[in-house]
Amino acid sequence: MVRRKKITALPTENMVLDALESAVLVLGSDYHIRYMNPAAENLLCISQHQALGQALSAFCSIVGDEHFTTLFADVATANMAILRRALSLVLSEGGRAVVDLVVTPAPTGGLILEMRPMELLARHAEEEMQDRIYGVAQEMLRGLAHEIKNPLGGLRGATQLLERELQRPELKDYTRVILHEVDRLHHLVDRLQGPRSRPVFAEVNIHQVLEHVRRLLNAELPTGIFLRFDYDPSIPDILADQEQLVQVFLNLMRNAQQALDRHGTILIRTRVDRYVTLLHHKFRLALRVDVVDSGPGIPPDLLPRIFLPLVTSRAEGMGMGLAIAQGLVRGHGGVVHCHSQPGETVFSVSLPLLPHREASA
Repeated sequence: MVRRKKITALPTENMVLDALESAVLVLGSDYHIRYMNPAAENLLCISQHQALGQALSAFCSIVGDEHFTTLFADVATANMAILRRALSLVLSEGGRAVVDLVVTPAPTGGLILEMRPMELLARHAEEEMQDRIYGVAQEMLRGLAHEIKNPLGGLRGATQLLERELQRPELKDYTRVILHEVDRLHHLVDRLQGPRSRPVFAEVNIHQVLEHVRRLLNAELPTGIFLRFDYDPSIPDILADQEQLVQVFLNLMRNAQQALDRHGTILIRTRVDRYVTLLHHKFRLALRVDVVDSGPGIPPDLLPRIFLPLVTSRAEGMGMGLAIAQGLVRGHGGVVHCHSQPGETVFSVSLPLLPHREASA
């Protein structure tokens, strides 16, 4: 009996386009939208259901003298692809986007548009740089921790022996100070090394985590700082370590509070992003939590190093909160991004939304 080989079905064209990070739109011969992939929906802030049969100009326009109609006509006349780099778009929601745009004649008539946001390219470059810096920093910290802990152990032991020999009680106050400072330095070195335990995954409701952090912060917030929340109630439970997530968002919200001093607003926003790349892995769905503050912003020279230990713009700060948050999120397969300008700083935590069996594998 001859066994037939199992033939794996090839993905359809739409499945392939849906998985792309680039925004792809297919226009008919009337230049109305016939298809758009999820990346295009995210970019234009419109669903495919709402956009079908509509002109692209209903949802965005080109900044400057050029218009989509003349650009499309040029492509149709030349019957060849046209590339526009760093094209500035104004979106119908009032936002802006800068994209590399390729317009190609479709074999069956109409046009195929591919938009690659410059922000996406910048984010990939930022992640690669963060990966390199994070890896080098962790190696340096592990070596430094080893070199510091060895003499600390000797110092603690010698101090305890000295304390036993001292007869006058007032002199023992000095040895207790030494022991306290040795233990404090030991604890600081442990924190520099990052999380010491692997996350224990269980089903977690992200909004319950955020509400718990809200209750913890309410008691310490100055009266001039206001917390606002914008939740997407459709977000499902995620597989995560709840205690570690509490630590992440407590660190980020306290960082926002300190940036505001005593006046301003902190916004916590939850959303679902589609077809996202996190730590070089692609996910169909990802949770995004934005922590937005209305403070003065982060100095541009500090921004590339903001997640490194001991990096801070505050004289009284230790520069540990953001480094710990980034380490914990990376342990969940996610990443923290930061974008800052005067009047608005956004820390975005992105975590994969995975089926239970995939996340626990």
